Amino acid sequence: MIQFGCQDMVKQVRRILLKHPRDAFIDQPTIDRQSSELNYSKTPNFDIACKDYELFLNLIKSFGPEIHFLPTSNTSLDSIYTHDPCIVTNGGVILCNMGKEQRSNEPDDIEKYFRVIQVPILGRIELPGTLEGGDIVWIDERTVAVGEGYRSNMEGINQFKHLLGDLVDTVIPVALPHWTGPTDCLHLMSNISPIDHDLYLVYSRLLSVSFRKYLLERKIQLIEVPDEEYDSMGCNVLAMENRKVIMVEGNPITKDRLENEGVEVHTYDGTEISLKGAGGPTCLTRPFLRCAQ
Repeated sequence: MIQFGCQDMVKQVRRILLKHPRDAFIDQPTIDRQSSELNYSKTPNFDIACKDYELFLNLIKSFGPEIHFLPTSNTSLDSIYTHDPCIVTNGGVILCNMGKEQRSNEPDDIEKYFRVIQVPILGRIELPGTLEGGDIVWIDERTVAVGEGYRSNMEGINQFKHLLGDLVDTVIPVALPHWTGPTDCLHLMSNISPIDHDLYLVYSRLLSVSFRKYLLERKIQLIEVPDEEYDSMGCNVLAMENRKVIMVEGNPITKDRLENEGVEVHTYDGTEISLKGAGGPTCLTRPFLRCAQ
């Protein structure tokens, strides 16, 4: 039985790695102490975050994946966002080297957990390279786009390409804009969410012209997120399987546009666990096995 493999972003999620806020946020004093230095927009409320996460977790469970939880460890609040510290390939896990210094020890926790459950480690990104999972978009199983910005640099992308070897045919670096600067989180996946192999949700204002043209040349239909729903994470949408997604509530225009294309949309209150820390449903989850039935 296949235990891992995720060079696809829309097939059904079979196994997934999460971290509950009680293990990432720990308690209110920890949140109060860390949220400002981590550049959170506001301070999360621990009790509400835990309650809201349970509702989010119920959505994940409704799709029937095997759920794994990272334990409590000496990491920051950001460790709730399990997507970023690694990339799962069909050959094993690539451990990232985080562009955000406060998250530097998270890949070690990921490594320990995957070794325990016998998911192999393919390699690790080393300094001066940096790479974060939120900058990785699999176009198909042989083609991957990587955002080059403040979180992932070209050295990290080159190491990633070397580690992938013959697992892929093409690695596409995608230059990211300065936007609001190096202290904020702008990943490639801040501006693009695959919904199906031929349907992507995008915020075109922050996509390079060459990459947007490439997507259209691939015959991928683009659904545009309106300006007024970008900051509320309208573009951060998790496909649990083809055209079945989870998104932060409060983005009605984007939700309607998805549903008009036949997409099944589930929403959750992301005030405490997503909006304040700039991590939507894709950030909160690390699928490590996706496959069709």
